[in-house]
Amino acid sequence: MTASTLVSLNQVSKVFANGVMALDRFDLDVRQGEFLSLLGPSGCGKSTVLRLIAGLTEPTSGSVTWPGSFDADHRSEIGFVFQEPTLMPWADVADNVWLPLRLRGVSRKEARERIAESLALVGLEDFAKAYPRELSGGMKMRVSIARALSVKPRLLLMDEPFAALDEITRFKLNDDLLKLKAELNCTIVFVTHSIYESAYLSNRIAVLTPRPGRVVAEIPGAPEYERGSDFRTSRAYAELCRHVSQILTRNLADGSLS
Repeated sequence: MTASTLVSLNQVSKVFANGVMALDRFDLDVRQGEFLSLLGPSGCGKSTVLRLIAGLTEPTSGSVTWPGSFDADHRSEIGFVFQEPTLMPWADVADNVWLPLRLRGVSRKEARERIAESLALVGLEDFAKAYPRELSGGMKMRVSIARALSVKPRLLLMDEPFAALDEITRFKLNDDLLKLKAELNCTIVFVTHSIYESAYLSNRIAVLTPRPGRVVAEIPGAPEYERGSDFRTSRAYAELCRHVSQILTRNLADGSLS
């Protein structure tokens, strides 16, 4: 991981048309190559942060910048994985993965190799012709991740992608995601409500206040060399979870901080 900033949110506020302020003077730097988790209560603006980074919405005030880049539109560099797989039920797995490439004008023939590579990365190379109704929940989410990877993103945004899955599947996909991160060396910003998931996955955890959201604490994750097969049962992991939990609990008790 390098210390260079990939994208920066500076004094960002976001007020929706109904008057709800999701973010207030929100500051956050996303560093090149890191796994950053956004942790906080429901409604604190975590998903809004992802949408701002992705260029899907604009800040009411403040700025979202990409230091060192002269491009105004960075959507081509971003993969987005939503909480629900949102697969097209009438299309097979390969065609679902092809979708973002198709929207960029890439033909099915031209995309064939990229589709195969993306499915291999998530372990679904043998399911290219299967339909969503034939897949488990975990497999559907793998297809969603493969679809995001098909554009070879510089930045992968993930909005609670494993929240609806059972614990065993979630643990397995957490492990697979870390392997994928190491292989691709991309930057990941990951939204979660889970203290345990954020502690397991992250190089850094940003804890958000209740709405309107601001970053109240940034917690270093465990070193990557410690996150082996026994990390979940280690003292280091338990201590990190306890530390994150204490900060989150104090934040919730304080309410909206000034």
